[in-house]
Amino acid sequence: MPRQPHAAPGRPRRSYDQYCAAARALDAVGDRWTLLIARELLAGPRRYTDLHADLPGVSTDMLATRLRDMERDGLAERRRLPAPASATVYTLTGRGAALLPVLDALADWGAAALTGPGPTDAVRAHWFALPLRRRLAELGAEGLVEVRLDEGTAFHVHLGDTAGDHPAAPYAEGPAPRDPDALLSLSMATCAAVARAELTLVEAVREGHARVSGDGRLAKLLRAD
Repeated sequence: MPRQPHAAPGRPRRSYDQYCAAARALDAVGDRWTLLIARELLAGPRRYTDLHADLPGVSTDMLATRLRDMERDGLAERRRLPAPASATVYTLTGRGAALLPVLDALADWGAAALTGPGPTDAVRAHWFALPLRRRLAELGAEGLVEVRLDEGTAFHVHLGDTAGDHPAAPYAEGPAPRDPDALLSLSMATCAAVARAELTLVEAVREGHARVSGDGRLAKLLRAD
Protein backbone atom coordinates (compact mmCIF):
# COMPACT_ATOMS: atom_id res chain seq x y z
CA MET A 1 0.00 0.00 0.00
CA PRO A 2 1.35 3.47 -0.80
CA ARG A 3 2.93 5.16 2.18
CA GLN A 4 0.85 7.88 3.83
CA PRO A 5 2.93 11.06 4.13
CA HIS A 6 3.49 12.54 7.56
CA ALA A 7 3.38 16.17 8.49
CA ALA A 8 6.60 17.89 7.53
CA PRO A 9 7.70 21.44 6.82
CA GLY A 10 8.53 20.53 3.22
CA ARG A 11 11.65 21.32 1.27
CA PRO A 12 12.72 24.91 0.74
CA ARG A 13 10.78 26.54 -2.06
CA ARG A 14 12.63 26.76 -5.37
CA SER A 15 12.12 30.06 -7.09
CA TYR A 16 12.82 31.67 -10.42
CA ASP A 17 13.63 34.82 -8.41
CA GLN A 18 11.75 36.99 -10.88
CA TYR A 19 9.36 39.76 -9.87
CA CYS A 20 6.76 38.55 -12.37
CA ALA A 21 3.27 37.18 -11.77
CA ALA A 22 3.79 34.25 -14.17
CA ALA A 23 7.10 33.38 -12.49
CA ARG A 24 5.50 33.55 -9.05
CA ALA A 25 2.72 31.23 -10.21
CA LEU A 26 5.26 28.76 -11.59
CA ASP A 27 7.17 28.90 -8.31
CA ALA A 28 4.06 27.39 -6.71
CA VAL A 29 2.65 25.07 -9.39
CA GLY A 30 5.39 24.62 -11.96
CA ASP A 31 6.86 21.44 -10.50
CA ARG A 32 5.99 18.13 -12.14
CA TRP A 33 2.70 16.59 -10.87
CA THR A 34 1.47 19.63 -8.92
CA LEU A 35 -1.20 20.70 -11.40
CA LEU A 36 -2.33 17.12 -11.95
CA ILE A 37 -2.75 16.70 -8.19
CA ALA A 38 -4.83 19.89 -8.24
CA ARG A 39 -6.90 18.40 -11.09
CA GLU A 40 -7.71 15.39 -8.91
CA LEU A 41 -8.50 17.50 -5.84
CA LEU A 42 -10.93 19.67 -7.82
CA ALA A 43 -13.22 16.63 -7.59
CA GLY A 44 -13.36 17.08 -3.81
CA PRO A 45 -11.55 15.58 -0.82
CA ARG A 46 -9.34 12.62 -1.73
CA ARG A 47 -7.43 10.11 0.33
CA TYR A 48 -3.73 9.70 -0.33
CA THR A 49 -4.29 6.17 -1.66
CA ASP A 50 -6.97 7.43 -4.05
CA LEU A 51 -4.67 10.14 -5.36
CA HIS A 52 -1.91 7.61 -5.90
CA ALA A 53 -4.28 5.29 -7.78
CA ASP A 54 -5.47 8.06 -10.11
CA LEU A 55 -2.02 9.49 -10.79
CA PRO A 56 -0.36 6.51 -12.49
CA GLY A 57 3.37 7.02 -12.82
CA VAL A 58 3.90 9.12 -9.71
CA SER A 59 6.07 7.55 -7.01
CA THR A 60 4.91 7.51 -3.41
CA ASP A 61 7.82 9.75 -2.40
CA MET A 62 7.08 12.25 -5.16
CA LEU A 63 3.38 12.39 -4.29
CA ALA A 64 4.16 12.91 -0.61
CA THR A 65 6.63 15.68 -1.46
CA ARG A 66 4.24 17.48 -3.78
CA LEU A 67 1.41 17.32 -1.24
CA ARG A 68 3.68 18.79 1.43
CA ASP A 69 4.70 21.53 -0.99
CA MET A 70 1.05 22.29 -1.75
CA GLU A 71 0.24 22.46 1.96
CA ARG A 72 3.19 24.78 2.57
CA ASP A 73 2.14 27.06 -0.28
CA GLY A 74 -1.47 27.24 0.89
CA LEU A 75 -2.90 25.30 -2.05
CA ALA A 76 -4.07 22.19 -0.20
CA GLU A 77 -4.77 21.07 3.33
CA ARG A 78 -5.33 17.85 5.21
CA ARG A 79 -8.32 17.12 7.36
CA ARG A 80 -9.83 14.19 9.17
CA LEU A 81 -13.26 12.98 8.11
CA PRO A 82 -15.64 12.30 11.00
CA ALA A 83 -16.69 8.78 11.97
CA PRO A 84 -17.55 6.35 10.56
CA ALA A 85 -15.13 7.28 7.74
CA SER A 86 -12.36 8.48 10.09
CA ALA A 87 -10.00 8.91 7.15
CA THR A 88 -7.44 11.60 6.43
CA VAL A 89 -8.14 13.39 3.16
CA TYR A 90 -6.56 16.17 1.15
CA THR A 91 -8.63 19.06 -0.15
CA LEU A 92 -7.91 22.26 -2.02
CA THR A 93 -7.94 25.58 -0.24
CA GLY A 94 -9.68 28.55 -1.83
CA ARG A 95 -6.39 29.51 -3.49
CA GLY A 96 -5.95 25.97 -4.78
CA ALA A 97 -9.52 25.82 -6.11
CA ALA A 98 -8.81 29.06 -8.00
CA LEU A 99 -6.60 26.95 -10.29
CA LEU A 100 -9.76 25.74 -12.09
CA PRO A 101 -9.55 28.32 -14.92
CA VAL A 102 -5.82 27.61 -15.22
CA LEU A 103 -6.51 23.91 -15.73
CA ASP A 104 -9.40 24.74 -18.07
CA ALA A 105 -7.06 26.82 -20.22
CA LEU A 106 -4.37 24.12 -20.20
CA ALA A 107 -6.93 21.49 -21.17
CA ASP A 108 -8.12 23.67 -24.07
CA TRP A 109 -4.56 24.21 -25.23
CA GLY A 110 -3.64 20.52 -24.91
CA ALA A 111 -6.84 19.08 -26.41
CA ALA A 112 -5.36 19.13 -29.92
CA ALA A 113 -2.95 16.42 -28.77
CA LEU A 114 -5.80 14.03 -27.86
CA THR A 115 -5.52 12.20 -31.16
CA GLY A 116 -5.88 8.84 -29.46
CA PRO A 117 -4.36 7.09 -26.44
CA GLY A 118 -0.90 5.71 -26.99
CA PRO A 119 0.00 2.13 -26.09
CA THR A 120 1.42 3.20 -22.70
CA ASP A 121 -1.16 5.89 -21.87
CA ALA A 122 -3.24 5.49 -18.74
CA VAL A 123 -6.89 6.49 -19.12
CA ARG A 124 -9.37 7.59 -16.47
CA ALA A 125 -12.90 8.59 -17.42
CA HIS A 126 -12.99 11.60 -15.11
CA TRP A 127 -10.01 13.15 -16.94
CA PHE A 128 -12.59 14.16 -19.57
CA ALA A 129 -14.66 16.02 -16.97
CA LEU A 130 -12.92 19.40 -17.19
CA PRO A 131 -12.90 19.77 -21.00
CA LEU A 132 -16.46 18.45 -21.22
CA ARG A 133 -17.56 20.82 -18.45
CA ARG A 134 -16.03 23.68 -20.41
CA ARG A 135 -18.03 22.75 -23.51
CA LEU A 136 -21.22 22.37 -21.47
CA ALA A 137 -20.66 25.80 -19.92
CA GLU A 138 -20.54 27.30 -23.41
CA LEU A 139 -24.23 26.42 -23.75
CA GLY A 140 -24.97 29.09 -21.16
CA ALA A 141 -26.91 27.10 -18.58
CA GLU A 142 -26.29 26.06 -14.99
CA GLY A 143 -27.00 22.77 -13.32
CA LEU A 144 -25.87 19.21 -12.75
CA VAL A 145 -24.98 16.89 -15.62
CA GLU A 146 -24.32 13.18 -15.27
CA VAL A 147 -22.06 11.80 -17.98
CA ARG A 148 -22.14 8.10 -18.75
CA LEU A 149 -19.49 6.71 -21.04
CA ASP A 150 -20.25 3.81 -23.34
CA GLU A 151 -17.16 2.14 -21.88
CA GLY A 152 -19.07 1.65 -18.61
CA THR A 153 -17.94 4.48 -16.33
CA ALA A 154 -19.55 7.71 -15.20
CA PHE A 155 -18.80 11.11 -13.72
CA HIS A 156 -20.81 14.25 -13.10
CA VAL A 157 -20.14 17.96 -13.48
CA HIS A 158 -21.58 21.04 -11.82
CA LEU A 159 -22.07 24.16 -13.91
CA GLY A 160 -22.40 27.66 -12.55
CA ASP A 161 -22.06 29.08 -9.07
CA THR A 162 -23.55 27.29 -6.09
CA ALA A 163 -24.80 28.93 -2.95
CA GLY A 164 -23.36 28.52 0.53
CA ASP A 165 -19.97 28.46 2.15
CA HIS A 166 -19.03 25.12 0.58
CA PRO A 167 -19.76 25.22 -3.16
CA ALA A 168 -20.06 21.97 -5.05
CA ALA A 169 -16.94 20.58 -6.65
CA PRO A 170 -16.70 21.28 -10.41
CA TYR A 171 -16.81 17.55 -11.05
CA ALA A 172 -16.66 14.19 -9.30
CA GLU A 173 -16.45 10.54 -10.23
CA GLY A 174 -19.50 8.31 -10.31
CA PRO A 175 -23.20 8.99 -10.85
CA ALA A 176 -24.73 12.31 -9.83
CA PRO A 177 -25.67 12.58 -6.13
CA ARG A 178 -29.22 13.64 -7.06
CA ASP A 179 -31.41 13.64 -10.14
CA PRO A 180 -29.33 15.49 -12.74
CA ASP A 181 -30.62 18.30 -14.91
CA ALA A 182 -29.35 16.33 -17.90
CA LEU A 183 -28.02 12.84 -18.48
CA LEU A 184 -25.49 12.63 -21.29
CA SER A 185 -24.26 9.33 -22.74
CA LEU A 186 -21.38 9.11 -25.18
CA SER A 187 -18.06 7.37 -25.85
CA MET A 188 -14.54 8.40 -24.88
CA ALA A 189 -13.79 8.95 -28.56
CA THR A 190 -16.67 11.41 -28.79
CA CYS A 191 -15.49 13.09 -25.57
CA ALA A 192 -12.07 13.58 -27.17
CA ALA A 193 -13.60 14.99 -30.37
CA VAL A 194 -15.67 17.44 -28.32
CA ALA A 195 -12.60 18.41 -26.27
CA ARG A 196 -10.69 19.07 -29.52
CA ALA A 197 -13.61 21.29 -30.65
CA GLU A 198 -14.04 19.13 -33.74
CA LEU A 199 -17.62 18.48 -32.70
CA THR A 200 -19.99 20.46 -30.51
CA LEU A 201 -22.16 18.67 -27.99
CA VAL A 202 -25.29 19.74 -29.86
CA GLU A 203 -23.84 18.30 -33.07
CA ALA A 204 -22.87 15.10 -31.24
CA VAL A 205 -26.45 14.65 -30.05
CA ARG A 206 -27.99 15.58 -33.41
CA GLU A 207 -25.70 13.21 -35.33
CA GLY A 208 -26.25 10.30 -32.93
CA HIS A 209 -22.78 10.29 -31.36
CA ALA A 210 -24.31 11.19 -27.97
CA ARG A 211 -27.65 10.69 -26.28
CA VAL A 212 -29.30 13.05 -23.82
CA SER A 213 -32.27 12.70 -21.50
CA GLY A 214 -33.94 15.04 -19.05
CA ASP A 215 -36.41 17.90 -19.06
CA GLY A 216 -34.22 20.67 -17.64
CA ARG A 217 -32.90 23.63 -19.59
CA LEU A 218 -29.51 21.97 -20.06
CA ALA A 219 -31.08 18.88 -21.61
CA LYS A 220 -33.17 21.06 -23.90
CA LEU A 221 -30.12 23.05 -24.97
CA LEU A 222 -28.23 19.85 -25.75
CA ARG A 223 -31.17 18.66 -27.88
CA ALA A 224 -31.47 22.13 -29.41
CA ASP A 225 -35.18 22.07 -28.49
